[in-house]
Amino acid sequence: MASIRIGIDIMGGDFAPKATTEGAILAHEELNNNVDLVLIGDEKAILRILKEKGVDSALFSIVNAPDVIEMGDHPTKAFAKKPNSSIAVGFHLLKEGKIDGFASAGNTGAMFVGGYMSVKPTPGVLRPCISSVLPKEDGGVNVILDVGANADCKPDVLYQFAILGSLFAEHVCGISNPKVGLLNIGEEETKGNMLTTATHEMMKDNSHFNFNGNIESRDIFGDNTDVIVCDGFTGNVVLKEAEAFYTLIKKRKIEDEYFNRFNYENYGGTPILGLNKSVVIGHGISNDIAIKNMIVLTADVVEADLPSKIKNIFNHD
Repeated sequence: MASIRIGIDIMGGDFAPKATTEGAILAHEELNNNVDLVLIGDEKAILRILKEKGVDSALFSIVNAPDVIEMGDHPTKAFAKKPNSSIAVGFHLLKEGKIDGFASAGNTGAMFVGGYMSVKPTPGVLRPCISSVLPKEDGGVNVILDVGANADCKPDVLYQFAILGSLFAEHVCGISNPKVGLLNIGEEETKGNMLTTATHEMMKDNSHFNFNGNIESRDIFGDNTDVIVCDGFTGNVVLKEAEAFYTLIKKRKIEDEYFNRFNYENYGGTPILGLNKSVVIGHGISNDIAIKNMIVLTADVVEADLPSKIKNIFNHD
């Protein structure tokens, strides 16, 4: 099997570059030998941390990118004004084919701008989006999208989210013929607002995905669906509520095997679905474990060749 190269933004995240470099070390220990990790960031800082951890720097490729796009920077302006930033350099390498996937826990807006400007959206995709996964009671996960990239959507955009989510669920999460549910205020197809009723009409009897009808919010952790479709405003509210739920449980010192699966560290990040190349974004507060899982997910997305599968579906239409 040919080796794949994963680029990691070492300067992105609240605890960079320490957590990101240490996460890369953990990922190297877990991943197959056919995955090469490219550390993109302040070379001196990276080498210092590797030395402190007693890790041979020859295990990684290091690309010096001394500038940082901070969390508070304006995404579009920062991407243009900081060409030597880790995010800008990472996207340059991705565009040139020198890496196969790029992962960052840095400025999410800058990652979207980089995706649009560098590797471009897949032809036919109206709105690239981000998904997340929610733990199901049966041990699996529900893929939910969009969770924040597109606050306002039209029915044809939600229809495409169903296609993108189904491909991610099948080829990365390993769910065969995933069932798609449209998040709504009732199960009946006439329920909802103008957006959801129009979307339901488009989705029923379609040939692109396995539509299972409307689902209510009480069903988002249930076993009757695999992909949950909603606009980014609604999805972000759902996701933040799930995170708050986990925080409350931890504060109360409740140990439960199911609720422990709500810990963001377990998932690491999520791909931007609908770009021509594999791009994964992680949580800004990611520690070394979350960074490790973000890198492992990126390798899974690259190995699944998800962008090509998305391109094939949209080009076929």
